[in-house]
Amino acid sequence: MDVLGIDFTSRPSAGKPIACARCAFDGRLLRFRASDRWSSYAPFEAALQRPGPWIVGLDFPFGQSRTFIETVGWPTDWRGYALYADSLGRTGFREALDTYRLSRAPGEREHRREADRRAGSISPQKLYGVPVGLMFFEGAPRLGRSGVTIPFLQEGDPDRVVVEAYPGVLARAVIGKRPYKQDTRKLQTKERRDARCEILKILSEGEARRIYGFEIEAPQSLCDDPSGDDLDAFLCAVQAAWASASRADNFGMPRDVDRLEGWIADPSLNTPPPASPAA
Repeated sequence: MDVLGIDFTSRPSAGKPIACARCAFDGRLLRFRASDRWSSYAPFEAALQRPGPWIVGLDFPFGQSRTFIETVGWPTDWRGYALYADSLGRTGFREALDTYRLSRAPGEREHRREADRRAGSISPQKLYGVPVGLMFFEGAPRLGRSGVTIPFLQEGDPDRVVVEAYPGVLARAVIGKRPYKQDTRKLQTKERRDARCEILKILSEGEARRIYGFEIEAPQSLCDDPSGDDLDAFLCAVQAAWASASRADNFGMPRDVDRLEGWIADPSLNTPPPASPAA
């Protein structure tokens, strides 16, 4: 099985390309093969059309929260609202999210999906800081038009499967909340490089087998990229390989996944967080 892990960006360029880790998976070993850097969306779109069988783990939120979609009045099916967002254009999409946010009370302006709450990830409406809302805008419509299968969201070509990945949840499971990547050059420290190396070392020495059920084989050079994009792309491939191995069981995802919101492919999300104590 060919497995790709892709670290996405909302505006690819030579300075900040989309990072892709190409791997091979036989059910027992995920072996890294090569890295690609794409400075435009054209090679990303071409990769989605490549004949299968393959699976891709892709690092951006595929969906929005049910609360947002139903409140704002967008189409109530995933492909419908993804393509509707695309029809607004980038400026119109920004304006729609800004208008919604400013009309809401504090604490109700940016909603998270159930998967975001379990993974500790930010709202897919976020436009600033890490602009995952713009990643959704650029990525989800492309997936909708590609004809791929996305578990719970889109029935497409069964040999071309895409799952939502989130390397942050994997990294935290290995090294906690230690920072391991940085785009700003002056903050690209030895400590962050050491953290990247530790992630890869711990996974290679048995943690991947414990968490995901298989071994990994990847070069130390994945730690050399101070932005962390090369390593994140490989971590996305790890999550995609786990989903592939769990294909007969909903790709490892709960049976009650919200078909408006989607899910993140990682076993840690399958246990609900403990309930907050009563006030």
